[in-house]
Amino acid sequence: MTTTPEGHPVTPLPRTGIGVDVHAWAPEGDDRPLWLGCLRWPGERGIEGHSDGDVAAHAACNALLSAAGLGDLGSVFGTDRPEMAGASGAQMLAHVADLLARGGFQIGNVAVQVVARRPRVGARRAEMEAAMSSALGGAPVSVSAATTDGLGFVGRVEGLAGIATALVAPR
Repeated sequence: MTTTPEGHPVTPLPRTGIGVDVHAWAPEGDDRPLWLGCLRWPGERGIEGHSDGDVAAHAACNALLSAAGLGDLGSVFGTDRPEMAGASGAQMLAHVADLLARGGFQIGNVAVQVVARRPRVGARRAEMEAAMSSALGGAPVSVSAATTDGLGFVGRVEGLAGIATALVAPR
């Protein structure tokens, strides 16, 4: 147990983190599949990236790592690591959950927002939440979506983004 300099016990507080991930769409005609929220999206153009490019899962990883003070996506899964080529968002989430558990943290929840004009997240929201929660060992995950009213790179349909927050607490 942590104590003050005077020896009084200190109750550890929960910690929050924020994460962002952005990827460009793959070139037209590229047969790379789209992975988003740990789900494959048939009929949708994929994105460019070293791993599967799942912006929802990657943003969640960044938020969890930030909350626990364990670095970020690049420091844990860097593009300089050939074994990470093609890694799935689900594998990355599971690895981050394991890092947090070994670091003495439990996951309170993760909230993810996908910022994109396509695909339409609403129709598969519950599936995304279940898949991401499963990858995190059952931790609660909520998913929402937004567009940018035609503004910026998302509005020009050049790419998509994920933004996430996470709450973790010491065990």
